[in-house]
Amino acid sequence: FFKMEKTSLRPALTMPQEEMCSLADFFRILGDPTRVQLLLLLSQNGYCVSELAQSLNISQSAVSHHLRALKIKRLVVGRRVGKYVIYSLSDNHVSSIISQGWEHIQESALSRKFRKKK
Repeated sequence: FFKMEKTSLRPALTMPQEEMCSLADFFRILGDPTRVQLLLLLSQNGYCVSELAQSLNISQSAVSHHLRALKIKRLVVGRRVGKYVIYSLSDNHVSSIISQGWEHIQESALSRKFRKKK
């Protein structure tokens, strides 16, 4: 996606504008703590709306609202099992993104803690 020019320190972005907007939307959807919590739960197992609502202590309609947004962005999928819909992450990329984000936060926190001790 990036190509560094030899004469410049700024990366020359080669990503088309439409894809750049899609990527920004992707990260925007992750900007809500409840959605991140849902993704963390779904990275462990598949759950129905009532289980997710109980785990997060929020209403089922709130969970459904967030799941709908995550589903539109293809971060989660639902499969019908009897009268329930079991939600899970759409693929391993989503789990990797959440894991890498968490690692980054942990590293940043550790770095700040180390700098304060000096």
